Amino acid sequence: MKRALKPSRLTVLLGTFLATLSGSACAYNLIDENGTELNLDVEIMVGQFSSQETYGNPESSPSWTEGYAKYGFSGSKTIGDGSLFGAANAVSSGTWGDGDALGVTTGDERETDVEDLYVGYRNDLFELSAGRQNITIGDGFILNGDSLNLGKGPGPSELNRGGAYWLAARKAFDKTAMLRVGGDKGLRSDVFWFKSDNYAQAQPEMAGINVEYVMDQGTFALMHLRGLDVNDDWGFANRDGQKTTSLRFQGNAGVENLFLSAEYVDQTQGDSSPDANAWYAEAGWTFADAPWSPSVHYRYTSYDEGYDPLFFGFNRGYGTWFQGEVAANYAGPFGTDSDIHYLSVKANPSDTLTVGAGYFNFTDTNGGTGDNDAQELDIWAEWVAHDHLIISPLVGFYKPDSATSTQGNDNTNTYAQVLAIVPF
Repeated sequence: MKRALKPSRLTVLLGTFLATLSGSACAYNLIDENGTELNLDVEIMVGQFSSQETYGNPESSPSWTEGYAKYGFSGSKTIGDGSLFGAANAVSSGTWGDGDALGVTTGDERETDVEDLYVGYRNDLFELSAGRQNITIGDGFILNGDSLNLGKGPGPSELNRGGAYWLAARKAFDKTAMLRVGGDKGLRSDVFWFKSDNYAQAQPEMAGINVEYVMDQGTFALMHLRGLDVNDDWGFANRDGQKTTSLRFQGNAGVENLFLSAEYVDQTQGDSSPDANAWYAEAGWTFADAPWSPSVHYRYTSYDEGYDPLFFGFNRGYGTWFQGEVAANYAGPFGTDSDIHYLSVKANPSDTLTVGAGYFNFTDTNGGTGDNDAQELDIWAEWVAHDHLIISPLVGFYKPDSATSTQGNDNTNTYAQVLAIVPF
């Protein structure tokens, strides 16, 4: 007899964990009466990190701490057949210690800024919002918020966004307009525009449309994103006029315990750079009747040389879309110019504990020269220690193949991090 898969305490709280990392704050209800709702939003994360090797940090074995607190209010008010909604909050962030292994933070970052500040209206037919907010499409392969958070490392002072590089404290686009049409099933669409104030992303202005067909077997989707303007002082002139089109699917194709996900991206650059493509295909299986309900996933990803990964981010969990904690964050490749084989296993020893491991093999890097080819093994856990505390340790082993790898460092690296997430 098959066991029914039902949401556990771990599933619910890890959903909160993933939502936190992808930019949704946790809420404490203050008022809920007569169609009026007001929430206190609080999101706190702290991480301790260490790297045996460096990829730009002047310290030979840097150790550092990152942390942020996001706090403010969100709410809604029923009006006729719909409701007004909005949010206003701020983020205080910092990095302490030696700064990260890439050297984009120094440990001296401290900053408090407005994060979300938006208003909208929704009813059964559509949802319209505008202001400063996060935008995520699909599972974040292309667009998962404005989450590149540099600090006081090399480069102009405009790059400093308050540190907390790994935690990505700030995710909201500076100016946005978003129209969502359709419900949870069948044909639906998102039409959006955003303007970034992130200097490390060259402050691009972009517009796009996402069309999805949602059914029980999975979701088919098509997205088109167009670059409208850019600050080309920082080497991203190709984003002005850039066209990115993707076709994707995610679901189980009607087979219980099966997971399928794939996306193909065609990118036409806005300047004289050659066009580029990227794609991935992933399959997974959950052994629901076995002890600990283990799951196994394999994914192959291919990024062309010159492919612009845009605004990818952490979404489905470790390995998406930061492929390798060391490779994706510090040593490279950084979501471009590589082919990546990924094999992961995950299990649930209890209702409050998930353990997992992911192996990455990076090939065909740096224009096919292999200069940044490497292997990485990450082993991690997510433990719900309390309703208001999730602890996630990870250890990674990164082995470059070549002495001409990023920063000329071909040493095997042992990397460790421990995250503490405080949901409310």
